[in-house]
Amino acid sequence: VQLQASGGGLVQAGDSLRLSCAASGRTLNRYAMGWFRQAPGKEREFVAGVSGTGGSAYYAEPVRGRFIISKNNANTVTLQMHRLKPEDTAVYYCAAAEVDGSSWFVRFSTAHDMDYWGKGTLVTVSS
Repeated sequence: VQLQASGGGLVQAGDSLRLSCAASGRTLNRYAMGWFRQAPGKEREFVAGVSGTGGSAYYAEPVRGRFIISKNNANTVTLQMHRLKPEDTAVYYCAAAEVDGSSWFVRFSTAHDMDYWGKGTLVTVSS
């Protein structure tokens, strides 16, 4: 399985940006997918995740209310980011984990429990 992330760039504070992640190699309908980010000098942290069916989403507190994650089909997930802040500056990574059930989001509590990772895409928010 390969995950290909796209959509990063340089924006100003308050702007919006959309990230996309496309998976190839197998159908990921049983996989929850999500985004993590890593700022310089910091550990990789969870941002948002969506269940395999796309029916439920889970967000980290710093982005709740500003970011929206969607699973468009079995193999594509997008992250719509609004009201971006300089502290959102980071490399954003797409990830997938084979998990179902109502507690799927537990897998996303750590960056060490993902089955697949994409290469990151840089998001820079200037003040």
